[in-house]
Amino acid sequence: MNQIRKTPVPGEFYRHFKNKLYQIIAVAVHSETGEEMVVYQALYGDFRVWVRPLDMFLEEVDREKYPDAAQKYRFERVRLVKPQGAGEEKNGHSKTGFDAETMRAQQPGADLENTVGPEPGQKQPVNRELLDFFDAMDEKNYDRMLECLTKLQPYATQKEMDDICMVLDIHPPVGCNDVESQIMFIKRHLAMIRKFDGERLR
Repeated sequence: MNQIRKTPVPGEFYRHFKNKLYQIIAVAVHSETGEEMVVYQALYGDFRVWVRPLDMFLEEVDREKYPDAAQKYRFERVRLVKPQGAGEEKNGHSKTGFDAETMRAQQPGADLENTVGPEPGQKQPVNRELLDFFDAMDEKNYDRMLECLTKLQPYATQKEMDDICMVLDIHPPVGCNDVESQIMFIKRHLAMIRKFDGERLR
């Protein structure tokens, strides 16, 4: 197994060497072989979910087969950042999200940014606050996570709530069926974790 590279974490974003963007859902264990598997979702097209052995996910690009590949590894972690001017007010209304075509993927520690977008005809909306939430989760920044949820609340979709609950590995209680009550449930959950972590570190 590749011991040098860090194991992917749910919520992180990775770019395939063929320049497609994906988000990590989980690192699972094969029930029959015990092999670790990466579960990840495409951020383009029909947003299909894929699974691949962890060793294969972390391996280097086959240079004999793909001599011109720009990346060293098959999948490399990136951070999604908002381009300058995106999300600003337009016609008196604040642009609350932006699509994948306006997003940039940046390798951690890299100086240059590379625009990542969908294939032609596959334009799909990507919610900035949701991406910020997952970045904050990666940093264990609970205050920022709560702030992102507040910004997300007025226009959040059920799919986004399902994604957040899946990544946090939580399940809304019975009767918590609408988006607003689910956001309140997630906020309470995060506030409890923040308090627990704060007391543990004292």
